[in-house]
Amino acid sequence: MTAPSIQPRTLKGFRDFLPDMMLVREALIDTARRVYRSFGFAPIDTPALELFEVLTGKGSEETDRQMYHFHDQGNRHVGLRFDLTVPLARFVAQHSTDLGMPFKRYHIATVWRGESPQAGRYREFMQCDFDTIGTTALTSDIETGLVIIDLLRAIGFDAFEVRVNNRKVLNGFLDKFGLADRSTAVLRAIDKLPKLGVETVSRELAEVARLEPQQITAVLDMAQLAGDANHILQRLEELTAGNELGERGCSELRTLYDAYERLGVAPLVRIDPSIARGLDYYTGTIFETFLSAKPEIGSVCSGGRYDNLAELFTREQLPGIGASLGLDRLLAAMELLEMLPKRKTPAQILVANFRAEDVPHYLRLAACLRRGGFNVEVFPDPKKLGAQFKFADRRSFEAVIVAGPDELQSGQVQVKWLSDSTQMLIDVGQEGERLVAELRAKLKSP
Repeated sequence: MTAPSIQPRTLKGFRDFLPDMMLVREALIDTARRVYRSFGFAPIDTPALELFEVLTGKGSEETDRQMYHFHDQGNRHVGLRFDLTVPLARFVAQHSTDLGMPFKRYHIATVWRGESPQAGRYREFMQCDFDTIGTTALTSDIETGLVIIDLLRAIGFDAFEVRVNNRKVLNGFLDKFGLADRSTAVLRAIDKLPKLGVETVSRELAEVARLEPQQITAVLDMAQLAGDANHILQRLEELTAGNELGERGCSELRTLYDAYERLGVAPLVRIDPSIARGLDYYTGTIFETFLSAKPEIGSVCSGGRYDNLAELFTREQLPGIGASLGLDRLLAAMELLEMLPKRKTPAQILVANFRAEDVPHYLRLAACLRRGGFNVEVFPDPKKLGAQFKFADRRSFEAVIVAGPDELQSGQVQVKWLSDSTQMLIDVGQEGERLVAELRAKLKSP
C-alpha cells in the first residue's frame, strides 16, 4: 500500500462534528425551531453567497475585514454571509410585497467570519435567528426577550441572565456630551468592557476614540452603573435629560423592563448600560444573554432592533428586531458544564444478528419496532454476540434484542437492558404489538 499523499486535516477555525456532538447539535436546532414556531415565526432560507455590495458596510469595519470574499467565474465580487441579518434585509426588500408586513421569520444556517478562533468561537458556525420585520411597536421588543427566555429554558438552562440596553440611550448620552461624531468608536470600546476590563477600554477610548480624561470618566461611569433596575433607569434618565433621543431610549427601556416585571420574568433580566453590541446597524433595544455558570464564554443569544438596515435596498420603511442563538458557543459551554449526553447513535435499540439466514426476520422485527415509534438498528454481520454487545455499549444503545432459532420459532425475543444489564424474555405478538408495549414501558420514544 502506498503512503497517502494528502494529510487529512481541517482548516484552522473550522471543525468536524462527530455523531455524539452532531446529535446534540440537531437536538438544539429542533428545540430552537419548536420555540420559534410557538411564537409564530416562519422559516426562510437565503444563499450562502451574496453580492459583495449587499454585505459590505452593513455590520462594522471588523466584520468587513473578517468577510470571506472573492471574484467568481463570472468575475462578480461575492462574499460568504457573515451573519443572517444583513441577508434578511436584502430578502425582505426584495420580497416585501409577497411577504406582507409585519413579517416574522426564523432562519437556521451557517455563517462565516475570518476571526481569531477561541473557546466557543469558530470561523464557520451556525446561527439560529428569529426576527420581526415591519413594525416599530415595542411589543416586538418585549416579545424578543420572551423568546430568548423560553429558548434557554427549553434547552435546559434555569440560571441565565438576559442583559438589555438601548442604543438610543447610549447615542443620546454621547450626543449630549458632544461625542456623537465618535459614537461608533466609543460604543465598540465600551462593548468590550465585560471582557477586557476598565484599563484596556480606557486606553482604547483615549487612543482610538480620542476622548479626554474627563470624557473617559463620564463614559465609564455611565457604562458601569450598578444597582437595581429602577436605580439604573433613574441615573440614565438624569444623564440623558434634555436630549430627545436619550430620553426616548430611557422611556423604551423602562417600558420594556416594566413589562417583564408584570410577566414575572424580571429576575432573569438585567439592565446593563455597558451592553452596546458592536454591529453598526442597531438603533434601539439590544440584548445579550449570559449563562450564570459560564459567563466568561460570552453571550449565547444576542440581538436587538435595527430600523434602518433595509434602507440601502428599498425606499420602503422596514424596521426590524430579532436575536440569534449562538449554537456553537452554547455547545462549547454545555460541553464545559458536562451537560452533553454521551450518545453516538440516534437508535435506541440494536437487533443482534444471530444467523445470516435469519436476517429477513430481524429486518421485519426492526420495521415493527420503528412503526411503534422507536429508532432501531440491525447489526449487519452474524458476529459473536459478545462483539455485538460491545458495539452496542460503545454506541450507547439502550437495549439489545437477541432472537436465535429457538426464540424465532416460539415467537419470543430476549431483551437486554444495557443500563442495568438485566434481561427478559418477551412475546413478540402478532404484529409486534406485545414487544412494543413492553419496550414503551421502559424506553421513551426518541
